[in-house]
Amino acid sequence: MQKKPQQGKHVVTWNQFSNRGYALFNSLHLQVKIGVLGVATLAVAAKANAEGVRPVASVVETEEADDKELSLDELTVSGTMAELTRLESARVVNVISREEIQRASVHCINDLLKLVNGVDVRQRGGFGVQTDIAIDGGTFDQITLLLNGVFFNNPITGHLSMDLPVSIQDIERIEVLEGAAGRVYGSNSFGGAINIVTRKDTERQVSAGAEGGSFGTFQADGRIVLPLGRVYNRISGGGGRSDGGTDNSQWSKGHFYYQGGWAHEAADLDWQVGVSKKSYGANTFYSAAYPDQYERNERYSASVGAKTKGRVQFTPTVYWNRMYDNFELVHGESFGENFHRFDVFGVKVGTQFNWWGGRTAIGADLRQEDVLSTSLGKDLEESQYVDVRGEDGVRYTRRDNRSNFSYNIEHNLIFDHWTVSAGVLANMNTGVDARHHFYPGVDIAYRPTQSWKVFVSYNKGFRLPTFTDLYYKSPTHDGNAGLKPEENRSVQAGVQYHPEGVTTTLRGFYHRGHRMIDWVMYHADDVFHSANFDVDNLGVQADVNLDFPRMMRRDTWFTALKLGYTYMDQKRHDDVEIYKSNYAMEYLRHKFVATLDHRIWDRLSASWQLRWQDREGSYIEYGDTYVDPVTGYLRKTTDGKLHSYKPYANLDLKLQWVDKHYQVYVQGTNLTNVTYYDLGNIPQAGICIMAGIRWNCSF
Repeated sequence: MQKKPQQGKHVVTWNQFSNRGYALFNSLHLQVKIGVLGVATLAVAAKANAEGVRPVASVVETEEADDKELSLDELTVSGTMAELTRLESARVVNVISREEIQRASVHCINDLLKLVNGVDVRQRGGFGVQTDIAIDGGTFDQITLLLNGVFFNNPITGHLSMDLPVSIQDIERIEVLEGAAGRVYGSNSFGGAINIVTRKDTERQVSAGAEGGSFGTFQADGRIVLPLGRVYNRISGGGGRSDGGTDNSQWSKGHFYYQGGWAHEAADLDWQVGVSKKSYGANTFYSAAYPDQYERNERYSASVGAKTKGRVQFTPTVYWNRMYDNFELVHGESFGENFHRFDVFGVKVGTQFNWWGGRTAIGADLRQEDVLSTSLGKDLEESQYVDVRGEDGVRYTRRDNRSNFSYNIEHNLIFDHWTVSAGVLANMNTGVDARHHFYPGVDIAYRPTQSWKVFVSYNKGFRLPTFTDLYYKSPTHDGNAGLKPEENRSVQAGVQYHPEGVTTTLRGFYHRGHRMIDWVMYHADDVFHSANFDVDNLGVQADVNLDFPRMMRRDTWFTALKLGYTYMDQKRHDDVEIYKSNYAMEYLRHKFVATLDHRIWDRLSASWQLRWQDREGSYIEYGDTYVDPVTGYLRKTTDGKLHSYKPYANLDLKLQWVDKHYQVYVQGTNLTNVTYYDLGNIPQAGICIMAGIRWNCSF
């Protein structure tokens, strides 16, 4: 690298070439832009490209930096403990980019995840109010959720893990890692991990937006970016309300998020603070027998992290999460009502370094989880009762806590054509048996050329029972304090072909689940019990992504086309007979996703999204409402028979006009107006039309 001072503007030109496509990004660790290139340099670059060689850049200052620029988007992704680029990584990490996010016809972050081939999104209401997220046929509790790499899972229940303090406009990209990742992320990474990375704009700017439409829905948000010397500041917030579009699915919500950072020659500091609040009709949240359930959530989060610079890097992080939850089985009544408060406090320390033997990463994590509740946990002495905030005469009477200690090490060998990544996690939890358990993993990738990658991996993961799994009891559910942690052995193999503008991936996987946690009924008149079962999952997945401008090396009418299909088959391999599974066996046997983005005229463009799903499993249908003679509250009748899920197709469309400082759009979801079910007895809303405007300005 060499820097030649002149007029204060930077642009990249080429003066040296390497046969490693990731060499540029390992050296710069930032987004690079190609500015003005001389004829001789272009000739050398063309020759190198024809020979399959990628260039390494040097930064040179020039007065001509205002010419047309092309962004290079090579990313460091979160598939391993050590920092590896997507080219280096031996695992395939699906990335939803900022450009895809801006084009997509979606209302919330959860809708974005529907577009990822291997992800199962099950909604109880629209606009991300209450959504379950699963990967590769798993359940909603079997993933690790990260916000900028910071643990964000909910230890009470995964139903509430997606209560995030950010909106779509705050996101730079979403990374989805499929398959067990215990050695990297520890507990909960049974089926994979989702890392939401927020934007970190460098210029002073302010932006705002609002949208409204069907079902009395209105949302608004705003943000300001204010760098002050070495200190970075970004503040955002928003909220909205809706009638919901289906019975008892009305909602109101708000959020606030502040992200900051401090850059220094020796180290970088990053911090974030978030608040989210929701109130909503919890349509058949825990049981379809009660038609008027309601939920209130408040979540507060904060974290501070650092990253040192140099040959040996240290990355300490401290984080805290708190949630207040109030669930009403019958809205406005104390019957079946629950109050919970959870706290998660964690300290994580990591280091990575390069040496002659490769790249090594070492980490340690201490996490404390604590719950106060009126229904979850162990009984407290009366003198230990705690008042419920904002509720007269209501006290937390139960409590539980557990400490989780984990230590992991990983070593990476990176060659011109090979990457080998292997490691192990040692984990001990006081809520299980206070003994260390080991979870190894190895990933291998072979790159015969710049365009081909063949990969294979074996990883072991685990998941601790949530406090709901252990303790929740109601007229329809019976928890099990004797549950054991889930374990998963995951094998994956596949091939990826990625010439300029094309990415084609074929992946096969086999997950052997031991002691899988599910809520099941043993007979037609039973309540749901939480129990352990053994389940195998076999699947194949294919993806084709076409970036037409990069393929054609010029502007094109079509922007992008993405096609994805996943097939899965699950089998229980134990002798316990059950009548109905509520989660583990209700997986997507088939999922097909297609998105097409294209220009229409000038700055007007369109984004089409088609999704077809066929879900295994069944549900007990509930119908007419009556007054329960025992409780005096409304309940629904049922025929007690199982009804299979039916396949369905959804078509969404977004039309938008994008200018430098504003964006105007109209979007429609479920344009086929089909009645479909992600969960039994909860029909999703029909066609929904929303229109909005966004504005931004630098200052």
